Amino acid sequence: MTADPLDIGVLGYRFMGNAHANAFARLPMFFEDAPEVNREVIVGRDEVALADAADRLGFARTATDWRDVVDEVDVFYNLGPNHVHAEPSIAALEAGTPTFCEKPLAPTLEDAEAMADAASDAGVPAGVAFNYRFVPAVQYAKRLIENGDLGELHHFRGRYLQDWLVDPEAPWSWRNDAEMAGSGALGDLGAHTVDLARFLVGDIAEVSGHLRTFVDERPVEDGSGTRPVTVDDAYSAQVDFENGVVGTLEASRFANGHKNDHTIEIEGAKGSLRFSLERLNELEVLREGSRGYETILVTDADDPYIDHWWPPGHVIGWEHTFVHEDYEFLSAVAEGGEYEPSFADGLAVQRVLDAVERSDDRGERVSL
Repeated sequence: MTADPLDIGVLGYRFMGNAHANAFARLPMFFEDAPEVNREVIVGRDEVALADAADRLGFARTATDWRDVVDEVDVFYNLGPNHVHAEPSIAALEAGTPTFCEKPLAPTLEDAEAMADAASDAGVPAGVAFNYRFVPAVQYAKRLIENGDLGELHHFRGRYLQDWLVDPEAPWSWRNDAEMAGSGALGDLGAHTVDLARFLVGDIAEVSGHLRTFVDERPVEDGSGTRPVTVDDAYSAQVDFENGVVGTLEASRFANGHKNDHTIEIEGAKGSLRFSLERLNELEVLREGSRGYETILVTDADDPYIDHWWPPGHVIGWEHTFVHEDYEFLSAVAEGGEYEPSFADGLAVQRVLDAVERSDDRGERVSL
């Protein structure tokens, strides 16, 4: 590890800004070998809100232009809306600054390709925020698959269901706009599912996708009228993996009664597994020769990351995935090593998202 603290600059201070600031604060308490970091500067447009965020989240200073930051810090976190992922991230990478970007990598495949090219040319760690890879139960599932406990894989089933847009009077936001978001439930939620599909099973070769928008316009929060919804509210897709596994993908922001329900199921010739984000400390496993699933509490000291936290049996939560994620990324930066999921992984996911949209538009199956 480098002896000098890493100065971190962060673009964005709302939901994800809070999640990562909490992770930065937790790292030295629980990960003794983590690199030392300085929460140096936080970037945004609203100076009053920015000053409040810097005080709450522990940043030394503020800036209103990312251009003044990307070549001054040791690490740049781009946690802004999708439409501001490309330009700041590319500028940071061109300055030789390791860069971490929210998912999906970009609103469009073209932007994602430019970002991945910039990362390849820069030769520094460039990571995408697929934090669910770092759930201990998901890491445990990965180990089972790699050890051959499930045998030859046959099926992958992934769904991500939320209900925060069920009310047609819920206010319009940038997430409802194709220019800013790229897509709706597909990119916002489906990107996570596609990444876990690639992480656990392999690359996707063909897709047949369907998108649906249930509410065509929503009220503007200030009461000035309505704005059109130009993204999907839900999507589904049938997929074929390169290794012959068959799969289904689904996400919705209209799934009444589901708050943050990300579920993965994998069936193989010798066994199967099930994971739900709403029970993230547990993994259901069917082993060869058994009559049913057993529920494994993934909180033993030798389970992934658990030795850094509480005594065995004490559960962790959603926020801990960001600590694990930032530990891995910042360690890669400090050591000059590689990090996954990388911008190349983000581009691979973007290709699947783009293929689902093209399939829906054409009404036919699409090869990647």
